[in-house]
Amino acid sequence: MPKAKTTRKFAQVKRMLSPRDARLKDNKDKDAAARDRRKAEEVNNLPQVAASLFFKYNEALGPPYHILVDTNFINFSIQNKLEIVKASMDCLYAKCIPCITDCVMAELEKLGPKYRIALTTARDPRFKRLPCSHKGTYADDCIVNRVMQHKIYIVATCDRDLKKRIRRIPGIPIMSIVSSKRQYAVERLPGEPLK
Repeated sequence: MPKAKTTRKFAQVKRMLSPRDARLKDNKDKDAAARDRRKAEEVNNLPQVAASLFFKYNEALGPPYHILVDTNFINFSIQNKLEIVKASMDCLYAKCIPCITDCVMAELEKLGPKYRIALTTARDPRFKRLPCSHKGTYADDCIVNRVMQHKIYIVATCDRDLKKRIRRIPGIPIMSIVSSKRQYAVERLPGEPLK
């Protein structure tokens, strides 16, 4: 009877921890000390607060008011039969300059022939046209970035997500439509009476 060949078993050694293994107590202490050192060296960059803000009271706002208009605000104004300039003057009791960015105009043009009345309204010579220098045509990001840079605008929108984003920015009032009364309402305007 021939002898059976046995295969050699490789790497059958008792497994040992390497001296640099993360599970050893000394190495855990070294990692924690290194993390603390890195945290101490980090510089906290806080965004510079606008000089026009007195806590959340924006002193840069005053007549004539610059109203930054969003796409859906124009559409809802037309649905509620409100003329934007006249209704905003009735709401704020002062001269208003509606401003519209290139992104909002591009969004209105993309909506097609169904929204041509809104596009005609946006092309009104009383509306101030604001050029955009960024890429893309997403109007919400454009409006939020512009409002963060220049805190002189009242943002007119009916979009819930955009309202949430703007509420996080201190000192920026939001104008929206109260459809039951068919008029505009402003929240967080400095000098308005407390309810």
